[in-house]
This record gives sequence, C-alpha cells and structure tokens, in this order.
Amino acid sequence: MQHLNAVQQTKFWLSENTHRWLRPVVVIGVLLLSAAVAYFGTADELIMLVGLVGAALGAVVLLRVPELGLLALIGSMLVPYDGPSHFNVTMLLVVALFGLWLVDVVFNQKPFGFTASPTFFPLIALTIVSVLAFAVGQLPLIPFGTPAPMGAQLGGMSMFILSAMVFFLVSRQIRDVRWLRWMVWLFVGIGALYTVSRFVPPVERFTDRFFSGYALGAMFWTWLVALSLGQAMFNRKLSPVVRGALGGLAGVVIFHNIVIGQGWKSGWLPLLAVGGTFLVLWSWRWLIPMGLAGVVAAGPAIRDLIASDSYSYSTRLDAWRIVWEIVKVNPIFGLGPSNYRWYTPLFRIRGYAVQFNSHNQYVDIIAQIGLIGLAAYLWFFGAVAALGWKLRHTVPDGFERAYVFSVLAGLAGTLLAGMLGDWVVPFFYNITLGGFRASMLPWLFMGGLVVLQRLSAARE
Repeated sequence: MQHLNAVQQTKFWLSENTHRWLRPVVVIGVLLLSAAVAYFGTADELIMLVGLVGAALGAVVLLRVPELGLLALIGSMLVPYDGPSHFNVTMLLVVALFGLWLVDVVFNQKPFGFTASPTFFPLIALTIVSVLAFAVGQLPLIPFGTPAPMGAQLGGMSMFILSAMVFFLVSRQIRDVRWLRWMVWLFVGIGALYTVSRFVPPVERFTDRFFSGYALGAMFWTWLVALSLGQAMFNRKLSPVVRGALGGLAGVVIFHNIVIGQGWKSGWLPLLAVGGTFLVLWSWRWLIPMGLAGVVAAGPAIRDLIASDSYSYSTRLDAWRIVWEIVKVNPIFGLGPSNYRWYTPLFRIRGYAVQFNSHNQYVDIIAQIGLIGLAAYLWFFGAVAALGWKLRHTVPDGFERAYVFSVLAGLAGTLLAGMLGDWVVPFFYNITLGGFRASMLPWLFMGGLVVLQRLSAARE
C-alpha cells in the first residue's frame, strides 16, 4: 500500500512540476545521445541527431509558449519541401502541435474543452464521419471496381482530420488577442512580400524559391484580401497611413487577379464575394444596389464566364452527373476518401473510360464522405458564421471587430471558392496534399473567432 502511495505521489509530482524536470531530462538525454553518436555514429546519424535535438528543443519551447507553433504554421507555407504524394512540412507541424497539446493536457490535467464552443460539435461530427467513411470505403461497394491505394485513402482522410486539428489548436492554444494580431500581421506581411515581388522580377526570382503553386491556392488570395481589407475598413485604431497601405495591398491583389490573371476564376471570383460581403457589413443599404446590379449583370456575366471556358464547364457538369451516379451506391457515407476517382473509368465520360475529378468541393465531399459528411461540413460553416455574426457587436472596437468582419467576409469567399475546386479540403488527386499549405488558412483564422468568444465571455 505504501508502495502504491509512493507511485501515486511521484506521478502527481511529475504532472504538477513539468517545468522543473522536463528541461533537465531533455538536456541530459541530448548530451548522452551526442556522446554515443560521436563515438559510434556516422555522418547521417549525426545529421539525424541534430534534427532530433532541434525537435526536442522546439518541443520544450512550444510546451511553454504554444502560440509560437501557430505562427510557425503560417511560416511553414514557405518551406519548399515536397515529399512523397506532396506530403509537406505544414501537415507534419499540425500533427506535432496537436501531439504536444495532448501531452500538455494529459500531464497537466487540463480540460479538453470539446464543449467550449458550438462550433466544436459539427467539427467533431465531420471528423468522425470522415473516419467512418474511410471504414465504409474498404467494402466492395462497386462490382469490378478497384478502390484507391491505401496511402491515397489515408491521405484523403487526413485532409479532413488535419483541417479540424488546425481550427481546434487555434481555438484552444491562443490565450491573448495579441497572438491573433501576430498571426494576421505575419500572414499579411508574407502576402504583401509576394504581391510586391510579382511586379519586381529580381525579387520575384527570389520569392519563387519559397512560394510554390501549392502555397498560392485560392485560399491564400481569399484570406489575404479578407484580412488586409477588413483591417483597413473597420480598424479605426490604425493610423490612416497603415489603413491606406492595407487597402492598397487588397486593391493591388484584386486588380492583379482580375485583370492579369482573369483566366483563373478561382483567383478572383472569391475576392468579389469578399468585397461584396464587406460592403454589406459596412452598411446593409448596399444590399439594394448590389441586388439590383446582380440581377442586371448576372445573366451576361455568367454567359461570358461560360463562353470563355465552355469546354471546362460542360465537362464539369458531365463529371458531376457521373459522380452522382457512382455515389448512389452509398449516398449516406459516400465511397470513402479518394476512392471515387478510381471508379470513374467504369462510367464513360464523353465516350472515354478515364479517371477524372469533380473539381467541386461539395461534389467531392458527397463522393468521399457522403451526404451526412456534407451536412456536417455545412453545419460547421453555418456555426462559424453564426458565431461571427453574434460577435460582431460584442467584441471591442478596433482589431477585434475588424477581425470578426474579416472572417465573415473570408467565409463567404471560401464557400464560393468551393464551387470552383477543392480548395478548402484538398482532394488527393486534384489539389493534392500539397494544397494543405494554403487550405489550412480558413481553418486557422476561423478558429480565432472561438478565441474572441472566450475572451468576450471572460470580460462579462
């Protein structure tokens, strides 16, 4: 009995005094490993040791200041490493940060906080459905059909799970609004650097080493405009010079993507949704002229858009019809992550038995995790929108209110971008795992609303 009490007391002391024993243990372990490798090791082992030492020191720092991990997550977009199946550092960092959060919760006996916000319930539902859909995808749903390789299925499921992790990490790890400011200014600064480089060839040659197509997906531009323009329009505590610079940055991005990059609709249509949402948030009276302009311009604009890329639109409609025919086998949970592409050759498109993608976020979600997955996805975004709408008049004026408006506008652009491609939850065979470097941005900044919700409740 005394032995059991001693064990329990030791476990209690270890959990309550992590800051006292963790650092010495790490230092002693590193010294012992260094001595062992120096005596027995090779050059490769020495390199591995350096990496392990860096990871250990980083873990110690992040356990003390977890918010730094979220800043590192934004910075990881610039790491050009592209591993197998486009595996990237951003994905690895999310897993590491979530693992460190679990360690902190278990050792320090902190609450998980799964019921702290109404946004968590649909987020958990979306994660669970993606896992169930993966399990269903192992069944022989279509005769003579071959599912995707296991690695592709796991990769497809990881896009849902990692996206949820990003949202949850922000909502639980940030304890002060100043870290939200750092997140916004770091991302806006990165976006401004690349935007300027597009007009200065020598600088562009330098930035191209770090910015790949995966980091410059639709979500990069959507949230760059949402965050910069939101602060310019609604943060009255900023100086006129700073607000003008932020507004100018947003204007340059919109001009460049519409005028110069007009062929890429995912690069500018979501920006119009962002701008339109800001006008309505500025004054509801904009609804009337915008509605009238929309009625007048919608028909010709849609005809022009389709005429400029009629083959793409017509083939997408054919693809959606065929994907729906495939999904009828199991509309509730879909065919499992990544699987539907491998079944498409059984259903000819325009006479060809080829693999193809839907190029639509919502069709992809139905095909991969079913109607119940789409319901959870829309439920989550609806909960985020409702939370933002509630916070718009309860958070302090200045950065916080501008942030809420930015998220609402960014949410509108994100939902529209989903009609143009799998920009929000990348499909393994289209945007690929590499697209997560940009697709994590809406999940990252939407999680900030839960932070503001918690801080607002603490002030009451």
